Amino acid sequence: MNQPSTLDEAAALVLDHGGELRAGGTDTTARRRGGVTRGGSVLIPLLPALHGITRQDDGTTRIGALTGVAELSEDPGLRADYPALTMTSGALATPQIRTAGTLGGNLLQHNRCVYYRNPHFSCHRDGGDGCPARTGVHLHAAVIDQGPCVAPHPSSIAIALLAYDAVIDVHAQGLMPVADLYGDGSDPTRDHLLGPEQILTAVTLPAPLAGELAAYNRAISRAKAEWPLVEAVARVAVSDGIVTSVAVAVGGVAHTPLRLPEVEDALLGREPTPDRLLTAASAAMARCAPLPQTRFKVELLRDTVLDVLETATRAEHL
Repeated sequence: MNQPSTLDEAAALVLDHGGELRAGGTDTTARRRGGVTRGGSVLIPLLPALHGITRQDDGTTRIGALTGVAELSEDPGLRADYPALTMTSGALATPQIRTAGTLGGNLLQHNRCVYYRNPHFSCHRDGGDGCPARTGVHLHAAVIDQGPCVAPHPSSIAIALLAYDAVIDVHAQGLMPVADLYGDGSDPTRDHLLGPEQILTAVTLPAPLAGELAAYNRAISRAKAEWPLVEAVARVAVSDGIVTSVAVAVGGVAHTPLRLPEVEDALLGREPTPDRLLTAASAAMARCAPLPQTRFKVELLRDTVLDVLETATRAEHL
């Protein structure tokens, strides 16, 4: 395992000798133990700029990519200004994984498809020419079909960042919207669009919106420590009984984390009545194209989106 002292050295090691960049190691260790990934590891240097949560003069908040997931969930400033992020970070995985895992690692982890994670199978993701999940076991697969691979993206934090219109900083490349990190999901060989030598260094959140409320929910098949079947996050601001701002993002349903503009458009500028919230949540169902075993996710997607919308708008009156 290589331990460079600068980001340039880390990138050069990967370019010249191959291997994989490593942060907290919660995903890379599991893949190596299972024989899915081989080759060397290059540790991302533990530089001060890659850690911590910084409130900036322009009102934005910068979070270093090596900041722990547990720190995101527990930071009182983030809880006050960006509750959707802290709710999401605090709900994923287990306390042990949240302590070891990092912001950047969560965003860049590989999918959890049982076929990709089994070295005895071959699929698009590992250089093969098919998706065995389509005709095999796909209970946890995507319900919104973006392309050849139907493995949902596993990053919960990504959906919160999508809802906040966050941007990421990539070493020697600059800033890009977090949505551009994932693209449209049509490339079945990748779970994100960074090259193996490109290093995500930070995430920047826009200035918080006064009076905004948020909610997060994940539908899982057991009480704790489970990948979500569907998860959703909502940010809502209401003024004089009318929704003035709304952002909704979902995970567990597509090869990439997704914003749902159709849901947002159905609610923006309207009174958040029960019927209106149901109409807005139901708009998410239109883009679904389920596989035989994922038909249950269509209504589950609607209901999970409805739950976060109801929770966020109800909170205004508490």
